[in-house]
Amino acid sequence: MIIGIILGLIILWVILIYNALISARQRTREAWSTVETQLKRRYDLIPNLVETVKGYAAHESKTLEAVIAARNLAIHNQDLSPQKEQTENMLTGALKSIFALSENYPNLKADASFVELQRELSDTETKIQAARQFYNTAVLSYNTRIQVFPNNLLVRFFHFEPERFFELEETERAAVSAAPRVQF
Repeated sequence: MIIGIILGLIILWVILIYNALISARQRTREAWSTVETQLKRRYDLIPNLVETVKGYAAHESKTLEAVIAARNLAIHNQDLSPQKEQTENMLTGALKSIFALSENYPNLKADASFVELQRELSDTETKIQAARQFYNTAVLSYNTRIQVFPNNLLVRFFHFEPERFFELEETERAAVSAAPRVQF
């Protein structure tokens, strides 16, 4: 009888840990889906932005081609990998160069559709950052769960693997960690 109770408790313990790990992994996958949704929104806005800029800055073809190339690379890297992070950071840099172009073209800067696209992309970037933060929090929780004792005893048996964080590019990380410089 006592052996049956102990065996029942062990089985219950395994079930509880397994279900908690599955829930944490699903939250991580849901969080990544949210990141992908925001990235897709950004991908969808880029062609409109490029077409708007073309009308004012047709001879800036290298910048526009760089944005299109970065967008196409980013679209093809769907799973989170170092290549995905690299292409997303490359796309962010290419978008910054388009917005820098607007400084040279006052008519473009004043164009209502350009201003609206710029606002939408800015809003999307904010949502991407929030989604990335939510994803990284879910990854932290999941990775912690699979590493703590006694969960780690079952992790290998059920093939739970740690997830990757969606990290900032080195230049972004340096910009975030550097104190703002104020000049008067």
